[in-house]
Amino acid sequence: MTSTDALDATERSAASTADSSDGPAKRAVVLASGGMDSATAAAVARERGYELYLLHTSYGQRTEDKEYECAKAQADYFDAADFLHLTTDHLSKIGGSSLTDDEMAVEDADLDADDVPTSYVPFRNANLLAMATSYAEANDCDAVFTGAHSEDFSGYPDCRPEFFDAFQTVVDVGTKDDTDISIEAPFVDWSKTDIAQKGTELNVPYEHTWSCYRDEEPACGTCDACAFRLQAFQNIGVRDPIDYAERPNYTEE
Repeated sequence: MTSTDALDATERSAASTADSSDGPAKRAVVLASGGMDSATAAAVARERGYELYLLHTSYGQRTEDKEYECAKAQADYFDAADFLHLTTDHLSKIGGSSLTDDEMAVEDADLDADDVPTSYVPFRNANLLAMATSYAEANDCDAVFTGAHSEDFSGYPDCRPEFFDAFQTVVDVGTKDDTDISIEAPFVDWSKTDIAQKGTELNVPYEHTWSCYRDEEPACGTCDACAFRLQAFQNIGVRDPIDYAERPNYTEE
């Protein structure tokens, strides 16, 4: 499927979902990391007719203060019905990631690498989705949205489509019989460039997003997260609105 086909398919799905909603407003929890992917996922959920419940988790990541600031700003921008901020230290105590362990260096970007990067937080998405599912069930929500995409699961095993399919089964089995919560990963077949294009069309406030793994301001511009983000904006010919210490050219050849 081409990037254009992916965008068109999602837009058709969104229109169909919105047209079929006749009852009370649908509700969706959005896992709001503070980053551009989850902010775009919130915009897509709103486009599909969902009332938004944003969940942000601080777990000891290097840039947790900036991420929280951005997630809160996004909740205000999207006029979310609720914003829940959870703080946990178990992922940082478990360790094994350069995002939570100050003794591990955040690596420079290698956009062609196939290995699991040191920034991988072991089984993080299962932990976050479990929190989001609890939040969704307690608030009679219909869906949980996550911004994971194809360039994530090339390096992060808990971003694979199979993972979300399996987690859907866990939700179906592990919640009340009358609970029906859909795990939505609308970008799972998309590139970062697709996401930037869609978000630009939806006027996502990218000035209120943060991706850098190293620093809270300015963004470094050279870690994996910065590189993929800058490349996406460069590919669509739009200037990324946040500040960077460096802005290398990552445009695809």
